[in-house]
Amino acid sequence: MLDLLYKRRSIRKYTETKIDPETVKILLQAALLSPSSRGFKPCQFLVVDDPKLLSQLASAKKGAGHLKGAALAVVILADPERSDVWVEDAAIAAAILHLTAESLGLGSCWIQLRKRQHTDTVTAEDYVRGILAIPERLKVPIIMALGYPAESKSPYTEGDINYENVYSNTYGVHL
Repeated sequence: MLDLLYKRRSIRKYTETKIDPETVKILLQAALLSPSSRGFKPCQFLVVDDPKLLSQLASAKKGAGHLKGAALAVVILADPERSDVWVEDAAIAAAILHLTAESLGLGSCWIQLRKRQHTDTVTAEDYVRGILAIPERLKVPIIMALGYPAESKSPYTEGDINYENVYSNTYGVHL
């Protein structure tokens, strides 16, 4: 697991290679198996591989343009009526998708929609909700862009780990 964490980096450039259905199934299995508070499983997952839709989603907010080149996107949805900690559960699912993608040789990048704007008057969530016909009752906090990497980033090293952020028993007391 630590090897995956060292290697996993946000990838925003992808090759044109499509992701085969069996690999997509593995990604979805991982997302569906992600832990959730009290096992309520408030998350749903919408897979988008249509290039036209990916191009539209790339306009959801500033910084989402790399969706145009992704092989697919997994839109993470959450039902706040199923769990009051749907934000955390969606974040856990996204982290699991990141690590699973890395284990399969895929690149991934988290695109934050929650509390982001498409325009001054339209939220990124509402913009995506409109494009993909997502019911109003569901939240749309995250899109995960996925594809085979067309860029390479150095893995993290032991030197990148900031142990100054770790305390023992009392805040301010370092290990």
